[in-house]
Amino acid sequence: MMALLTREEVHARLQDIFPDGAANRTYLTRMLAASTVFTALYIDAIENGTAFLGPKHVYRMTDEQAAKVDDASRNAYATGVLRPGGHIEGQRWYQDNTREPIRDETLREGLVAIGAVTERSDLPTTSSRPRYALKAAFAALFDPALTGEDLKARIAAWQAEALSTGALARMAIVRRGAGISTDQVLVTFPNGETRRMKPGPSSEITKAVVEVFAPTFLGDPAVVFLSESGNKVVARDEELARSIGLAIQADKNLPDTILVDLAPAHPLLVFVEVVATDGPVNERRKEALLELVAASGFPAEHVAFVTAFLDRSAGPFKKTVDALAWGSYAWFAAEPTNLIVLSQADSRLKGFP
Repeated sequence: MMALLTREEVHARLQDIFPDGAANRTYLTRMLAASTVFTALYIDAIENGTAFLGPKHVYRMTDEQAAKVDDASRNAYATGVLRPGGHIEGQRWYQDNTREPIRDETLREGLVAIGAVTERSDLPTTSSRPRYALKAAFAALFDPALTGEDLKARIAAWQAEALSTGALARMAIVRRGAGISTDQVLVTFPNGETRRMKPGPSSEITKAVVEVFAPTFLGDPAVVFLSESGNKVVARDEELARSIGLAIQADKNLPDTILVDLAPAHPLLVFVEVVATDGPVNERRKEALLELVAASGFPAEHVAFVTAFLDRSAGPFKKTVDALAWGSYAWFAAEPTNLIVLSQADSRLKGFP
């Protein structure tokens, strides 16, 4: 049987295997996932073998049992835990009611969905018999002898083989957007002009809004206003604003970015708030921006509101999603061709998805 890492070491390794940007990352990297992977390795539930994992193996595991790493103890646990009334030394890791999160979240929606675990197809869906096994290439990533650069290379190779092109792209975008850099962020406007912004996640998201979101969702995009954290104005096009009937006043309530789509018969104004930590388009913010629009004489029916995030699996979106205003949109730099619509009667504008 394969040599074992500790559960804590498995947990740490999962963070590297499934970095920020991985779909359902919470299900894949929390301690419950580490417990599941550890237990599968413990009982040798690995692809092409004879042992299979069930939720009961995970929630009945104890620290005392996990410390018994000889083959006889591991084999005895694999079969003994399934017998009614079987006694396992020590305090179990989880209670019986953890069965569903292990099965539905960690396994089916997490490890099975991403291609790290295989599921038996010869059992009825109602069967309680164990049905899961780690795929061999995934299990090999938990070899205690695999460390340092060798481990990094094996993880990268597994990711390239097991994950889709879209999943890899999403993780790369999140890694770049969340990274700490001292380099200024160069933003290229739709008309070819460039501006430099100070480094940081907010600037990376703003760059994506201008360079990716705008040409993807707007027919003939232009930038009317662009700022960065600290209320520093990076770009302000007064002539363009006047040409579409918008009077921009220096106001602390201005959003991070104002885009305009010049393709429709009446231009569409798009207010974008960039959220690296906080500050989405909530109901109060939406009303304040509508007041600015009304004061300038621009028709409110030709205005859209977007909150831009780095990734929907990250904390900022989870923290603010319940505050997002109805009738607005949410966009993620890591999944640039998709848009969440917080639908409200008559809230979708002609010319905007």
